[in-house]
Amino acid sequence: MNENLDSLVINFDTEGLWILNITLAIIMFGVALGITLEDFKRLFKNPKILFTGIVSQFLLLPLVTFIFIKLVNPMPSIALGMMMVAACPGGNISNFMTQMAKGNAALSVSLTAFATLVSLVMTPFNLQFYGNLYAPTAEILQKIELDPWTLVKLVSLILGVPLILGMWVKQRKPAFADKLTKILKPVSLVIFMLFIIIAFYDNYTIFINYVHYVLILVIAHNVLALATGFYTAKIMGLSKRNQKTLSIETGIQNSGLGLLLIFSFFNGLGGMALLVAFWAIWDIFSGLVLASYWSKQKAIE
Repeated sequence: MNENLDSLVINFDTEGLWILNITLAIIMFGVALGITLEDFKRLFKNPKILFTGIVSQFLLLPLVTFIFIKLVNPMPSIALGMMMVAACPGGNISNFMTQMAKGNAALSVSLTAFATLVSLVMTPFNLQFYGNLYAPTAEILQKIELDPWTLVKLVSLILGVPLILGMWVKQRKPAFADKLTKILKPVSLVIFMLFIIIAFYDNYTIFINYVHYVLILVIAHNVLALATGFYTAKIMGLSKRNQKTLSIETGIQNSGLGLLLIFSFFNGLGGMALLVAFWAIWDIFSGLVLASYWSKQKAIE
């Protein structure tokens, strides 16, 4: 059963892949409509927060994930799926969750923007570095001959270009950008959730037969990610608002990007696709539950 999952392929047609490409680009564009150069300046004025956010997201989370994989020793394809999740930048819904949690919404938006730029390099790097560091996943990477430059180009196209265009529109037409983002954010998120539902439906048998392999792993990994962001911020002496913000930024990953990379470069490899697809649903649920809990707490700066 284990070997079958490592060789299984999650079916996904070319049209569906294009829809996912466009949806992710629209979601990023919608987020970028709320971002200005002042957001970046705000981060650089407080380098401690910037440093903590980048370390938590792109250094500690992949490292914690690697250690967790070494301890639990999951199937190779599932392990690579966990590495993919850890390599991706924060999810775009993190801004909404941070606001709901009474965190630092301005910081969340700023970190999302900066992390998106950093991910153009760090997402391919972390996936390659940790994937090759762990023998079972290194074997998968060798078989598919993953080209890092091609990976960088795709991430740049899906995240970098929409980010720049969105910021440009925000700069030139701020009123129009505010109106457009109110439409794009909910619509694109609904389309993305429909995509996940359709993917589950088209591969119903596979998900039912194998979901128990990733259920506990996804939940545990997500808890580790949320805790990594929270306690990294706490150790660095950041405020409670910023601790909540960094927890959400680190724990809510851009699983949509992960799925796109899996279908584009790994041919829908069963364990990877199954884990990241389940993560896409679970981290929205866990993020909303955590944000709801924090929203009921007395505000502490």
